[in-house]
Amino acid sequence: MKVAITGGTGFIGSHLARELLRRGHEVILISRGFYTRHNGLVDGAATVSVDIRNTAQLESALKGCAALVHCAGTSMSEASQSFEQLHVEGTRSSVTAARQAGVSKFVLVSYLNVRPNVRSPYHVTKWKGEQIVSDSGLNYTILKAGLVYGKGDHLLTNLSSLLRKLPIFGTVGLRERSVRLIAVEDLVTIICEAIFKDRLSNGTWAVLGPEEFPLSTAVRRIAKAMGKSYLFVIPFPVFLQRLLGWFSSRFMASPLITDAQVQMLADGINQPEPDSQLLPPDLTPGTFFTEDIIRAGLPTFN
Repeated sequence: MKVAITGGTGFIGSHLARELLRRGHEVILISRGFYTRHNGLVDGAATVSVDIRNTAQLESALKGCAALVHCAGTSMSEASQSFEQLHVEGTRSSVTAARQAGVSKFVLVSYLNVRPNVRSPYHVTKWKGEQIVSDSGLNYTILKAGLVYGKGDHLLTNLSSLLRKLPIFGTVGLRERSVRLIAVEDLVTIICEAIFKDRLSNGTWAVLGPEEFPLSTAVRRIAKAMGKSYLFVIPFPVFLQRLLGWFSSRFMASPLITDAQVQMLADGINQPEPDSQLLPPDLTPGTFFTEDIIRAGLPTFN
């Protein structure tokens, strides 16, 4: 089967591409023309540079594809690519191109707590993208995933880099909300079930990890896996983290935290929205956030 992935050179897209190739499928990676510092190109997959808002270019790239997995997204709005351009216009263009190219399956990878009527433009634009997909008339699956981790991710990469320099972690909120972390391999398995076994069709599904704990617990486990003997956890009020998110998003090439991520952690990443169904038991993520799993996902530092 020929499968296309928007955002295919990003974290989730590249992991999915490697699994599809391992299973013997043909993979088309759709990218806007740059590759992440963590993942880069995927050997064996064709990469097409396309502006995701260009429906004609997308339709051409999707010729012969049986499925499109829409992973394109960002937690930081930029002048060259805003939330509205990527999450709304890009999703609308992807849906139109998929329909015109005769793609039979559309999978949208979204985020657990996206919803309307919230102060975060990330959440609102992702929610608008979900509505475009659910109203498309295509055979679709929407996966609203919580915090996903693995080799090349944001979580393990940024936190381990920070902990190497300074064993300090500031919480988001004086009383932390909890998270349920998802191994990228578990998410990839769910996507493949949606594509190849036509499960989860025409529905919106919450994807949650098997454990629930504050993010500081995850950071302590990361520190321990790195061999750090101590970690100072400092309670930070949400408004200070919002200031840090505003500053780092605008003045740092690789932000410590973005406005959208502060909103995610302030909400808690542990409960599905009312529009989401729970996955069948055999598809529910089951990989625990253990030291061995953490070590396997940690970046290699020079």
